[in-house]
Amino acid sequence: MAERLIPKGRVFAAVVPPAEVVVALAERLAGLAIPGKRVPPPNWHVTLRFVGPVEEVAYERWLGALDESDLPGPFSITLRGLGAFPRAARATVLWVGVESDPALDDLAHVVDAAADRAGLGREERPFVPHLTIARVRPPEDVRRLIYGQDGWRLRFAVSEFHIMAAVGSRYQVYESFRL
Repeated sequence: MAERLIPKGRVFAAVVPPAEVVVALAERLAGLAIPGKRVPPPNWHVTLRFVGPVEEVAYERWLGALDESDLPGPFSITLRGLGAFPRAARATVLWVGVESDPALDDLAHVVDAAADRAGLGREERPFVPHLTIARVRPPEDVRRLIYGQDGWRLRFAVSEFHIMAAVGSRYQVYESFRL
């Protein structure tokens, strides 16, 4: 059995849209004056659980807890519209919204519970599914940009999720779990 690579840096579990959805979304956003530093399309994902730096033992426990978890079956999610954190009038993060099947919420809960069993703690913030497209520093008012952007939809099937980490400016997949 090959030795497992242990991710360094910012570790997270995520759903990654298929290439054709990434291309369609990039085309949809191309004409917009998006402020801040754009997230490159190959890095687009929907975070299920962020854990940050993780030690080898806790990482192995998390993977073991995920292996033992009752994961939902495949489901679909829909990307639609734009939003911002903490709020549109003073945005530091610009994102694409996610309309989900309840299975996405269930999956996020299962991933979080597995992280907790591994000793990584529970996520204290509520799960707000989104796909980050830009980080805005200093904060900006993006109300004019985001309002009126909810008339389009991109739907895709989710049949797996990944454990990933930031490696420089790119994200690398370390493990994948089929639904």
